[in-house]
Formats: sequence, structure tokens, C-alpha cells
Amino acid sequence: MNIIHSELFNDTGEIIFGFSTKSGLERKAPYFFNLSLSVGDDPAIVKVNREAFFNSLNVKNVALQSQIHSDIVKRVHNSGVSGESDAMITSLTGLGLAVSAADCGNIYIFDRRKRVIAAVHSGWKGAMKQIVAKTLHQLAQVFNSKPADLLVYCGPSISQQNYEVGEEVARFFALKFLSISNKKIFLDVSGVNYSMLRDFGIPANNIESSGLCTYERSSFLHSYRADGTASGRALGLIALREA
Repeated sequence: MNIIHSELFNDTGEIIFGFSTKSGLERKAPYFFNLSLSVGDDPAIVKVNREAFFNSLNVKNVALQSQIHSDIVKRVHNSGVSGESDAMITSLTGLGLAVSAADCGNIYIFDRRKRVIAAVHSGWKGAMKQIVAKTLHQLAQVFNSKPADLLVYCGPSISQQNYEVGEEVARFFALKFLSISNKKIFLDVSGVNYSMLRDFGIPANNIESSGLCTYERSSFLHSYRADGTASGRALGLIALREA
């Protein structure tokens, strides 16, 4: 099983983090090592895949969400599906927060002083609705989180050069996040999400980006744009390590 880790989180000694890939348990096309129950894969296989992934990270309790491309941010206290949202926050040790992704932005946040974590799903709709900024503001309001105390990992997602959008999408974003080539418009969703992190005041040195494009690395990473409707999904998982 191949899992992507964060050097920034690893260095703290306080965070468990992993992002799954297509490689695991020798699963084959079209879904490969899929961790989503909503793409048409056999639920029994997905359950085994999830257990293997969670066990590899030594996390027994995991909170998931029904992602709807919203700006809903929830505080969670229990494992299992917490309902409809696209960002979760917890201060409980040993409770993993999982984000499902296959091109969309996925952002993981750790307040090293308050010992609080957040996991955010932010594709173009989430970016338009500023869910990253809203998650940060909730951390500030509820936990008094300070920008300098936040460490952030931005998981693999689709790069601008591979993310063509129509004018109906482009009109929601500033020109600096758009590029035009051969009359086609390309959106930098990762740039929008990163901008929200920096605008909040998080130092650049506190942010680690994977830099992996899911579309370009679709032989290794799940990508809806590359693989189509019969494609799997990855999970990114963050948890506060138990003492």
C-alpha cells in the first residue's frame, strides 16, 4: 500500500496523517484501491480497503462526511458519517478526520498550540464559497487559533494546466487565478485555496503543498477528470496522536 505523508506534520510528532493512492491490496481497474462508497464500487470491498488504510495509520476511530461542495463546517465528536458538510474540526485525540478526493482540493490544518485539527474539501465550488477561509475563521472564533500557530498540508489535487473550466465557472474568480490558452480557460483552484491560507496570515513556511497533480499522475492517484465516472476516490486522514 502506497500512502503519501506530510513532512511538516511528521516533524511535530503529534499528528497522524496519510493520503491514499490507487495502490493497495492489489486492487485492479477501474476503481483500484478505492475508499468511497458512492462511486459504484462493491461496498464490501470498500469496507476492507478502508479498514486496511485506517489500520496502516493505526487510527481506529474516523469521522467522515457526506461532501456536497458546500461551505458547511462542522465540529465533530464521534466517528462515523457526521452528515452533510465539507469541513470538519475536532480537538479529540485519536479521532481521525477524513476527506474524500479525486482532483478537488483537500486541506488539513493543525493548531499546534490549541491542539485542534481540521480537514477541508475545497473544489471550485468550495473555493468560490471560501470554505477554507470559513474554516480558519471558525478555528479563530471557537478556539482562539492564531495564524502563526497553524500548520497546513495541501494534498494532491488537479493542477491549473489540466483544469479547464467554462466561463460560467471562471466568472466567480479573480483574473490572477485564471489562464487562457487556445481560447480555453484554466482555473487554479489550489492557488485560490492557498491564497485564503495566506490572507488569514498563516506564514508560508507553515504551509506544505504536495505539488502532485492528480490528473498528470493518474496512474498513481485517483482522478475523476482522467478516469471518468468509473473512478475511485482517495481519502486524506488527519488525527491528533494520543499520548
